[in-house]
Parts: sequence; structure tokens; C-alpha cells
Amino acid sequence: MRRNRTVADSQFTILTVDDDPIMTSTIQAYFQRNGYRVDVENDPRRAIERIRKGGYDILLLDFLMTPICGDQVVSEIRKFNQELFIILLTGHKSMAPPIKSIRELDIQGYYEKSDRFDQLELLVESCVKSIRQMRTIKRYQKELEEGYMETISTLRYIVEARDVETRGHSDRVSQLSVRIGTALGLEEQVLEQLRVAGLFHDIGKIGVPDQVLLKPCRLTEEEYDEIKKHPVTGARILEGITQLRGIVPMVRGHHERYDGSGYPDGLAGAEIPLGARIIAVADAFDAIVSNRQYRRGKSFEEAIEEIGREQGVQFDPQLAELFTDFFRDDVKEQEIRKLYSQRGGMEGEQDFNKTCGILQ
Repeated sequence: MRRNRTVADSQFTILTVDDDPIMTSTIQAYFQRNGYRVDVENDPRRAIERIRKGGYDILLLDFLMTPICGDQVVSEIRKFNQELFIILLTGHKSMAPPIKSIRELDIQGYYEKSDRFDQLELLVESCVKSIRQMRTIKRYQKELEEGYMETISTLRYIVEARDVETRGHSDRVSQLSVRIGTALGLEEQVLEQLRVAGLFHDIGKIGVPDQVLLKPCRLTEEEYDEIKKHPVTGARILEGITQLRGIVPMVRGHHERYDGSGYPDGLAGAEIPLGARIIAVADAFDAIVSNRQYRRGKSFEEAIEEIGREQGVQFDPQLAELFTDFFRDDVKEQEIRKLYSQRGGMEGEQDFNKTCGILQ
């Protein structure tokens, strides 16, 4: 018998499954003496249901059983649990499943019952080490995710504190961008990047002077040139945050135009990152329908017409068409209208009648 590790190994629970009650009782007694928590099951079908309910780290599973064999049990388990560590027990090497099956079913090892129990314990210890490593990795991942969310919250506070208009606009651009990405069938990871890029597409505006950013009327050409710097400024800010580097091209490119006449890099067509092309459509739609301090927002119908006219000019034609199709679908249209009904009024509504100089 190997050394007792009761404190350390009581964190791990083993289920041993064999249609021979003597075998399961023997294994249970051995591993309990060595500090493990061990449950037994003599019916392979019930074993599947017990594992489905969770709570087990390692499965010690006999290969030859009735009414179903061990490989069938593993095949069922892998349909809903990919993390369970499994060691297959066989009466003789000739009875073991082929190596190909062991690999395909992600079985961590097999043990011949004629061997000493400490050989089985070595296999279990190897599983325990791997489980510990996985738990450590998951803990670090959770800490990184928490740090990531804290970073996002901090950046949002910075943006919103500077310009109240940006708050609702960025939220809606984010949500609209994700809707477009979902309709395109983009992967979840890309949708998350779109969500965050939509939230921070205008973060570079924190580098724009207050007298320009908060000016309650149309901008002069010189002032507009200052505004046009914000995609580059935003990209530089986000480049310094490891978790957000993936969205930098989207933020930098969201004011590029499909015909190549946009800024800051004059990219055209497919040269513009897909995420940036998506955000461009969402950004424009929200800008068109929202009140500003110098003009009243237009209707959804007028906004859709404008986006339609700009297909192939300002916008990727496929994305513009996809977005306008939302308004030919009653359910999707109502979802978007609901998004705008929740904002509590248009930005700048109280000031849109103010008069001042027009664009020079």
C-alpha cells in the first residue's frame, strides 16, 4: 500500500463500476484507506445516470459487463461529459479494447485486474495531477476573465464620464453589431469581440478637446479633423491592453468606407476588417435615428433608405442588405424598436433646436 494522503486526496471523488460487487467493494476499501472518496455502482446504466448528475472526478470502469460493456458506457458519458477521467479495467490484456478506441473515447488508461492495486493507484495519481492542473488553469482563466471585465467596466466609466451621448450610442452599436454578426453565423468568440468593440468603438474620443467633442452644433472642418483622429487614438489605447488587442482592427477601421474614401487608412472593400464593416453599419444607423444637439433624428424608415443608398459606397453591400432585411422581418424589427424604446429618449433631445454656425 502506498502512503496515506487523506487530506489531499479527499478533494477527489472516484466512482468504481463493475458488475461484480466483490470487485467494487475491494477497490472501494483500498482507495478509501488511501484517502479517496469512493462510491460504487454495479449497474452500468445506473452509473451513466449518476455521472450525469455530476460530482465525480475519476471513473474506474470494468470493460466486460452486462447488459452493456465499458466502451458503450464511455461512449454515452462522452456525449455530455468531456472532463471525467476514465480508467478502464480488464481481466486480461487480450480483452482490452484497441488503442484506437481508447483514443477516440478519450480514456486516460487501462488496468489489468491481475496486476497489483498499487499499479492502479499510480494511474489514479496521474489523473489527480492532471485534474489539479486543470483546476489551476480554470482558476487562472476565471481571474483573467474577472480582470477583463474590470478593465471593460473601467474603460466604460472613462468614456461615459466624458460624454453622456456616447453611453447610449455605444451600447446600441454594440447590440446591433452582435445582431448582424449573429445573422452572419459568426462564432461566439467573434461575437464577443464585436460586442466589446461596439462598446469601445468611440473610446478614442477621450483624446478630442472638450470644446470640439461637446460643441452643441455642427463642427467646422478643422474641428472635424480633430474628431477624425479618434479611431487611431482608440486603437492606441486598446493596443496597450492585452485582452483587448483582438478588437483593435475593428475600432481603428470603423470609419473606413467600402469605396476607399474613409479614414484613417483609406481601406476599401475586403481590406476593411469584417468587424469594422459591421460596426460601420450599426454606428451609422444609430447616428441617423438619434437626436443630436444640432439636429433631430430621422425615422427608422429614413435611416434604412440612407443605408440602402450607401451600399457599395459607405457600406459593405452584403452587410447593408442584411441589416435592412431586419426590417422586413416583423420579429427582428420589433426587437430593434424595443432596443430604442428602452433608452429613455433621444440623446441631446433637449438641445436639438439650438442654433449656431454650420459646417464651414
